[in-house]
Amino acid sequence: MHVILAPDCYTGTLTAGQAASALAEGWARSAPHDRLTLVPLSDGGPGFVDVLAENLDGQVHAVVTTDPLGREVPATILLTTGAAGRTAYVESAQAAGLHLLAPDERDPTVTTTTGVGTLLQAALDAGARRIVVGLGGSGTNDAGAGLLAALGAGPVARLGRGGLALGTTTADDVAGLDAARDRFRGVDLVIASDVDSPLLGLKGASAVFGPQKGASEEDAQRLENALGHFASVVARVRPPARDLITGALLKPEREPGAGAAGGLGYALHLLGARRVSGVEAVLDAVGFADLVASADLVVTGEGCFDWQSLRGKVVVGVAEAAGRVGVPAVAVPGQSLVGRRESMTAGLSGVYAVAERPDQVAAALADPAARLADRAARVARTWSPTRA
Repeated sequence: MHVILAPDCYTGTLTAGQAASALAEGWARSAPHDRLTLVPLSDGGPGFVDVLAENLDGQVHAVVTTDPLGREVPATILLTTGAAGRTAYVESAQAAGLHLLAPDERDPTVTTTTGVGTLLQAALDAGARRIVVGLGGSGTNDAGAGLLAALGAGPVARLGRGGLALGTTTADDVAGLDAARDRFRGVDLVIASDVDSPLLGLKGASAVFGPQKGASEEDAQRLENALGHFASVVARVRPPARDLITGALLKPEREPGAGAAGGLGYALHLLGARRVSGVEAVLDAVGFADLVASADLVVTGEGCFDWQSLRGKVVVGVAEAAGRVGVPAVAVPGQSLVGRRESMTAGLSGVYAVAERPDQVAAALADPAARLADRAARVARTWSPTRA
């Protein structure tokens, strides 16, 4: 059999590359006769640049930026050149990622996206005419205000203090928004995101994702109010355009993906960006459609297969791509919180969690690569025919 191993990262434990290697080690243990193709993937979150750098002919450019608390951290952007000019791939998690914070530092009321603005500035300085920004895995909830400040939309002292401080924003604080937008004139700015949530509301950045970043219920409500105030101030400074057909206001805070990465999507929409599916962008870049056409089986996975996975993350994106050419796909996640009916509807022929019961989670986390390899070995015995 030709088996494609195409996992996302297992957040907090394994990179996508490490996960693919662990799957391969386990699979080869049970089915040494199979041909394995390793294709680590990303949906725009952590590992976005590394995955693309492995598959695209480009240069990795080192950048010094800042983390969500303003400390200097190393980062990279990937630069490629094609017929349309230079493209820069930027991974927001390298500057705004939750993994950059210790558990006791995770407080989305004060974390900032200023460092992501530094990465975008580096892409502009490198002459990029197309900038693809991967969003995901953030520890911030500031509506991208820090990013806007770093690009000249307003003072960092006012916009770079975290989401809660946006509750006192004034029009003067975003007086440079049009000038910041003009810096991207002629640049195709692309949001690569697995999240299509709006900025505000019950399905918005603060309500859904704030608690995952350390916010209490009270913090989430305060952040919602602060981001709502910020959006209203921005609307006064830069009134939303109207749809040419319906006449409806095109409010950037309601655009799909505006709530991604704690509202980074909203700030990028303000700068003129358009959104694409993060996993689809990566699948296209690695030529996944051609790879899967020659395969007999696709194995994918991530740390936790849950309801968010069903909204455009790697596992479902891989299953859909495999299904288009009639190739079965199975998932080997760390944990699964999705029922059989939902996983089958998503296009998966099977889901085999490393930790099948809550009491197995600690052991899986203690040695994630070994436990993932063990599970892959068992899955191989189910799916790979024994050679006589």
